[in-house]
Amino acid sequence: MALLDHENLDVYHRSIEFLTLALRLVTYLPRGERELREQLKRAAISVPLNIAEGSGKPAKPDRARFYAIARGSAMECGALMDVCRVAGYLAPAEAEDAKSLLARIVAMLTRMCRG
Repeated sequence: MALLDHENLDVYHRSIEFLTLALRLVTYLPRGERELREQLKRAAISVPLNIAEGSGKPAKPDRARFYAIARGSAMECGALMDVCRVAGYLAPAEAEDAKSLLARIVAMLTRMCRG
């Protein structure tokens, strides 16, 4: 099976790994936290989608713009992990693991934005 450009990127696979974690976390959040659930889902989904879209752009500035958007969404996910930890929805060790994965994603995207 032929791979699409983004499927060859480690950052894409790590972002899917984080998305899987985030979607699992969303199911554990209380019903009253609808806004938090939706914000986490949107931000986590945005990362791999923008990586995929950026990898398909032929011009370097266009790719960098989408990678920067993905980076911003990953940073937002980090803040959401802090919110979940402070609210008691996520154990400190789980939040740290998630943020370590996000730090790796952000570092890769930072390099990709520079080209």
